[in-house]
Amino acid sequence: MNITVYLGSTPGNEPALEPAVRALGTWIGNHGHNLVYGGSRCGLMGMLAESVLKAGGQVFGVEPQFFVDAGFVYDAITKLYVTQDMSERKAKMIELGDAFIAFPGGTGTLEEIAEIMSKVALRHLDAPCILYNLNGYYDGMRMLLDRMLSSELSTPEKLKGVTFAETLDDIAKALS
Repeated sequence: MNITVYLGSTPGNEPALEPAVRALGTWIGNHGHNLVYGGSRCGLMGMLAESVLKAGGQVFGVEPQFFVDAGFVYDAITKLYVTQDMSERKAKMIELGDAFIAFPGGTGTLEEIAEIMSKVALRHLDAPCILYNLNGYYDGMRMLLDRMLSSELSTPEKLKGVTFAETLDDIAKALS
């Protein structure tokens, strides 16, 4: 299975991030899955890719040309797809993915997982959409989705494919 993971290109400042991202990468590699991600060697992205490779998994990076030019590419990955821009990058990551995980990240991560959530809600994508709610990181998103439901601006059916995972075990269960 190709697992697309959206996450930050910085390390963040929470001590739980590094061990959790490395555990996720090790799990992906140990279970015979492949990683699809943004292609960067920096921050959480680099840690994730490195741990998948160390566990024997394949890593497919998708990087827009301007990031390649800036020197952010992780050279050790299995395959790099170079796109013209961020829109093309997002489309390629969706095309390559069989399942989608949002690890804690910034606005780019939010934009990318929101697109997956929308595609799942519209039934344009039949794939797991998992928000890794490490230490409550996505509690605010859960509250927003609950507000959408209570305001009758969304339905439980539209949110059916969205899972909040508190642990790596929860992710494994959602992908089984």
